[in-house]
Order: sequence, then C-alpha cells, then structure tokens
Amino acid sequence: MKNMSQSLKVAGVIALLSVGVLAAPASYADSITPKTVGAGALSLIIWPGIGQAVNKESGDKVLTHALIGLFPPFRFWSGYDALVNRKGGYWGGRV
Repeated sequence: MKNMSQSLKVAGVIALLSVGVLAAPASYADSITPKTVGAGALSLIIWPGIGQAVNKESGDKVLTHALIGLFPPFRFWSGYDALVNRKGGYWGGRV
C-alpha cells in the first residue's frame, strides 16, 4: 500500500511537470532544460523558492517565493516559474 501511494505521488509530479512543459509558451520552450525541470520539481515538492535559487535568481525573488509558498496554491506557480526559468516578473521582479 505504501509503495502504491509513493507511485501515485511520483506519477502526479510527472504529470504536473508534463503539463507545464506542454503548456509553456513557445518563447519559454528554449529555456526548459534538465536543470530547470529539477528546479521546478524542487519548488513544487520541497518548498517554493528553492527552484529559483537553483536557477540563480535574485535573493529578493527567492525570499518572496519562499514566503508566499506558505499558501499552497502558490507552489504550482513557483514550480512553473522555476521550470521555465522565467526572469524578472511582477512586483519588482519578485513574483
């Protein structure tokens, strides 16, 4: 039963990352690499902000993602943001 639960979690993460890759605008398609896929998974699974740190974003952006990550829906946005290695953003380049 425990192995099945873990398998379902892994399948869910793979499905979410696949949707993110397929839904990424064409302008982001070139920026998705194995490193950014790992960064996206870290932000989604472990904690938002880790993926931004892996992608060498500014400290303000990493901190903002880590704090807003207290709200569960933000994990998906943070994971996508790390997956496509989006630079800058809203709110002074933090989000």
